[in-house]
Amino acid sequence: MKLTVLGQEAYAYTGGKPFDPTLPCIVFVHGALNDHSVWTLLARWFTHHGHAVLAVDLPGHRRSAGPALPSVEAMADWLLALLDAAGVQRAALVGHSMGSLVALEAAGRAPERATHLCMLGTAYPMKVAPALLQAALEQPLEAIDMVVNWSSSTLAAKPSYPGPGVWLRGSGRALMRLVLQGNGREAADPRLFHTDFAACNAYAGAEAAAARVACPVHLLLGSADQMTQPRATASLAQMLRATVQTVPAGHALMAEAPDAVLATLRRALGR
Repeated sequence: MKLTVLGQEAYAYTGGKPFDPTLPCIVFVHGALNDHSVWTLLARWFTHHGHAVLAVDLPGHRRSAGPALPSVEAMADWLLALLDAAGVQRAALVGHSMGSLVALEAAGRAPERATHLCMLGTAYPMKVAPALLQAALEQPLEAIDMVVNWSSSTLAAKPSYPGPGVWLRGSGRALMRLVLQGNGREAADPRLFHTDFAACNAYAGAEAAAARVACPVHLLLGSADQMTQPRATASLAQMLRATVQTVPAGHALMAEAPDAVLATLRRALGR
């Protein structure tokens, strides 16, 4: 579905059914150098089980016009403006990695609009190693390879979504390269990966946002996550009074443990 958000074209995947703003809404927010497609299984399940779904492309990522926004705060403002454009008053906010910070900030800025907050593959502070930041700026393809290798904890995940025989690291690498190439209508932004990482690295607003969050909060972590290690979430869980659950996966937990992630989110969002 295409929307106009803050004067620019934005895209949100609705899970294969027409969007109905009268249904309970779930907004999915992707991580750095990803797009809406990381949520396909979850978006399709929820939209076929009584929910309205908006799996967004953040500005400058694939189908949403750029430029990419330079801060978590700016992305949170954009996300709330997207809800306005879609005619949604209240929604569950579900974010992965960078998207988890965006969801947190949005829930803090407009607590009356968030029914649930689910943060996947998250940590705070979400610091990025200087060498990886530099690589994302100067050698983004090498940075992609580094992140992909750190994001999966296995070479042979249980056959599930999207299907038997899928090479998780190869598909992750292909997606990130595709996002880096742009949408074909605008010039590709070679700094996109660095912009996303710099936004994660600079975000310092979790304490203030958490103090304003008024909805139930769930943290869903990969037990073998090397990018946002589970031990880095203790203070975040405490300040949000969050329910914390882990699944046997790395940072790319939606692809590596799709059944467990779906089951956990079904329980979290059903409350």
